[in-house]
Amino acid sequence: MTDARLLGADKAAFIAAARSNDTAQFALITERYRRELQVHCYRMLANYEDAQDMTQETFLRAWNKRESFKGHAALRTWLYRIATNACLDFLEKRNDRTPVPAELPDAGSEVRYLQPYPERMLPEDPQESVVARETIELAFIVAVQHLPPRQRAVFILRDVLGWPASKAADALELTVASVTSALQRARVTMREQLPDRRLDWRSPATHELTNDERGVVKSYIDAHERNDLDGLMDLLRDDLRFAMLPEPGTLIVTAKDAVDGWVSGGLFQRGHDDWRCIATTVNRMPAAVLYLRTHDDPEYRLLNIAVLHIVDGQVAELTGFDVTDKPWLGLPATL
Repeated sequence: MTDARLLGADKAAFIAAARSNDTAQFALITERYRRELQVHCYRMLANYEDAQDMTQETFLRAWNKRESFKGHAALRTWLYRIATNACLDFLEKRNDRTPVPAELPDAGSEVRYLQPYPERMLPEDPQESVVARETIELAFIVAVQHLPPRQRAVFILRDVLGWPASKAADALELTVASVTSALQRARVTMREQLPDRRLDWRSPATHELTNDERGVVKSYIDAHERNDLDGLMDLLRDDLRFAMLPEPGTLIVTAKDAVDGWVSGGLFQRGHDDWRCIATTVNRMPAAVLYLRTHDDPEYRLLNIAVLHIVDGQVAELTGFDVTDKPWLGLPATL
């Protein structure tokens, strides 16, 4: 069955399920859209757990509004509209879901609620714009957070998902002129936040890691496991941007300051010198998962994950996350 016929069948089956109050069939149909809707909510909220909650809220709202779906628009469009507005309602109630000024002068701001996104939860269809690497990387997600919520929604619908202005306006109950104005302002902010990145999200996107990226991750892991501070330092750009989340005030913008902080915290000293690491990817970015064994413990225990943005063979950005209580990442607790 072609995609168009499949979507048409979905729409007809959904209307039938809604009219007959068939919850099982309703769930079966909407579940097909869960992964892409969750990525959409994640772009809006930058937090995996919030995105899970809002995706579930989307399905609850869809069920409660099922009789309003007449089939004039695609089912996917209708669900995205509900998801977008669920996220906007969430943001309206939460004053802790905006970037906060960094404690370090001239360092910009921090998105302390940022969480990594597990690869295994991305949609499986690689041609979907929803899984484009450039629009799921941490830098992009952080940049989007600097947009006011409604601008954020307009930008994602228009420039990431490629919706026409009229469709976005209908979803957000705005005029086309308002959508156009909001998009122009959002693009200015995104250029300020991502000055060295491409901003045409509709052009062909990359998905796979480069050999260069894989090599740097291997070297990063080797340096940790050998307690090689010089080797680790060699991998970092002088203007490294480092943050450890969700801890506040950890943003550092030079490699020397970052390494000095790690050393003063005990890195490669007794109690922090027996490491095992595994390479992985989150947000379609290279990452290293760090396990630490203490002298009185027979096992290496999951500690954190270092997500790396690599430029010309060196780490330009390193974002660390405490993952000891993040089972949804699917990482083994011990090695």
